[in-house]
Amino acid sequence: MKINNIDKISIAGLTLALSAILGGQILEGGSVHSLLQVTAFFIVMGGTMGAVMLQTTLPTFIHGIKLIKWVFIPPATDPHKLIKDMIVWSQISRRDGILGLESSIDRMSEPFNRKGMQMVVDGFEPQKIHEELSIEISVYEEHQRQAAKVWEGAGGYAPTIGILGAVMGLIHVMENLSEPSKLGGGIAVAFVATIYGVGMANLVFLPIANKLKTIIAEQVAIREMMIEGLCSIANGENPRNIETKLKGYIA
Repeated sequence: MKINNIDKISIAGLTLALSAILGGQILEGGSVHSLLQVTAFFIVMGGTMGAVMLQTTLPTFIHGIKLIKWVFIPPATDPHKLIKDMIVWSQISRRDGILGLESSIDRMSEPFNRKGMQMVVDGFEPQKIHEELSIEISVYEEHQRQAAKVWEGAGGYAPTIGILGAVMGLIHVMENLSEPSKLGGGIAVAFVATIYGVGMANLVFLPIANKLKTIIAEQVAIREMMIEGLCSIANGENPRNIETKLKGYIA
């Protein structure tokens, strides 16, 4: 699980992928300029985004676009710090009672954590705490996964839209067989549209979707750790037992 800083491997991966494609084009004696076709780009990107918008609701689409920042700057998730905090909270609870944890609530930035600790302080039964927070996790996970599917959907549609662009380019070629000067542009759009569709799907859209799924799983895991720790504190368990139990969540 990552600390809240720039995810260097995402930047390195994207850079390597683009460098390999463009470098290969140059090594083969081709020109990078030949891959720059505004018409092909407009067809693929416009068609793909339009298809994705058709399959999603507006809030989900907007949320999915915003989530792209997680690929390069993932949210902070530090399970080791959480374990240390749980040990401190359990010690406070055993020494000063459950109400001694009330001051800890104000120092929590995550609404989920604040709600869980407030339930402990308010004297909710561990089973009730686990039940209510688990429902909240399920809703959170589904909400985030639906947003990630925006990119997954783009990865599915882009190659097909690329083929559509290729067919349109070939139609343009067939219509101008009597004018050789116009054939080059149509053929370029045909092939470059396919490159854009397959390339964007496999180098950008699908990797983003899969990276988001991984980050969402990390976020869910850290919340599950929080539930386990809070329920253990509510049960009055020994801090050492809580530490051992929570360490089981860390690979």
